[in-house]
Amino acid sequence: MRFVIVTGMSGAGKSTAAKMLEDLGFYCVDNLPPALILKFAEVCSNPGNEIDKVAVGIDTRGGKLFSDLFESLQELKSKGYNYEILFLDASDEVLIKRFKETRRKHPLVWNERISVGIEREREILKEVKEKADYIIDTSNILTRQLKEELYHIFVEEKPFESLMITILSFGFKYGIPNDSDLVFDVRFIPNPYYIPDMKYKTGNDSEVRDYVMSWKESQIFLDKMVDLVEFLIPNYIKEGKNQLVISIGCTGGKHRSVTLTNALYEILKEKGHHMVLHHRDIEKDNLLGR
Repeated sequence: MRFVIVTGMSGAGKSTAAKMLEDLGFYCVDNLPPALILKFAEVCSNPGNEIDKVAVGIDTRGGKLFSDLFESLQELKSKGYNYEILFLDASDEVLIKRFKETRRKHPLVWNERISVGIEREREILKEVKEKADYIIDTSNILTRQLKEELYHIFVEEKPFESLMITILSFGFKYGIPNDSDLVFDVRFIPNPYYIPDMKYKTGNDSEVRDYVMSWKESQIFLDKMVDLVEFLIPNYIKEGKNQLVISIGCTGGKHRSVTLTNALYEILKEKGHHMVLHHRDIEKDNLLGR
């Protein structure tokens, strides 16, 4: 029987992940007291139950009961039940935004700020995260992408790489994305904006893409970016990093940065990395009438 513990930060998507696992054939139970994990496993494994995949949601809503988790997991293992831990995470900024948008109260605060609860929860979950088999950072991924990731892990059983890489295009005139880990400036490449037929097109259009990549400097730069990122990825993973945001910027975030972002994304995706693609400013010039 495959036994998965679903846990992580409040607001990171644990309930959503549990529902997705249910769609994948898992028998799911949310917010089970850790002390009952072994009993639940025994019930599910009884002959005739025909349950071969189980997902149990465990989080800090259980209060002091959560401290029993490792003792319960050790007991589970001693009885011959193997388990996996799926940990859902997100950046503090994203978690705060989600709580404000849903007007929910963080489970670990009463009259305090949300950030206090997040800090408190991170400390409580620190050891659990260190022991997790799968860590998925949902800061920059869509619900559809989370579902795909869970499908890869629990259905296709592909090798899991804990680092989620976001390739992001942006315009420098709109500011550098504040969650960037690596920032590349491609304003040295000739700008299609000044060519009338391309001014209102984007790097998603073949005409613009071909123009940008026609320059020898563009291809050399792309090759060097790939080499650098490929060198960094295993080292980031070794250090426990789960989210890498690579931002590529040009003046308006519409032509050159979009082209190079798409190119880097396709190459890294082909190499098997877990990727997210996002063009932050691609439509802003149009919206502002520029």
